[in-house]
Amino acid sequence: MPVAHAINTDTYLDPIEIEAHLKNVEYAILATPAPSHFKDTPIQFTIFLNTQDKFTQDIKDAILDKFCDENNITNPSEVMSQLMPVGFGKSEAQDTPMPLLLIKPEDQMSIPHTVMHVIDFLGDSDNFYEAKIEGLTGWSYSYDE
Repeated sequence: MPVAHAINTDTYLDPIEIEAHLKNVEYAILATPAPSHFKDTPIQFTIFLNTQDKFTQDIKDAILDKFCDENNITNPSEVMSQLMPVGFGKSEAQDTPMPLLLIKPEDQMSIPHTVMHVIDFLGDSDNFYEAKIEGLTGWSYSYDE
């Protein structure tokens, strides 16, 4: 059985690398275990939409609903949906850079980033077994055709 190791970021994409990396990216999704006291919503999801557009609340709700329907996510709660700074960490162990929501001002000052529309929430889904059962963090990218 493979051994899971902590994600160690060696470097971050610089602004030019970020722009190239996001070419043709529609969105990225990050799934990570939620804090243990959230029994009904064991997964923290972060959707990074490759846009800097500001959305009305009805559009934000429609995006979240569509994503939850497509991924069999139930009980979405603690939803945050807004423009946020996003960096991209990389290491030799990763195939693709990990999107990083930059909350702390010191991270925003020290890590190269771009602004994206981010939807962050807690939920549940059997489609994300690695995060829900194994306690692992994972991410994937969806590309424009």
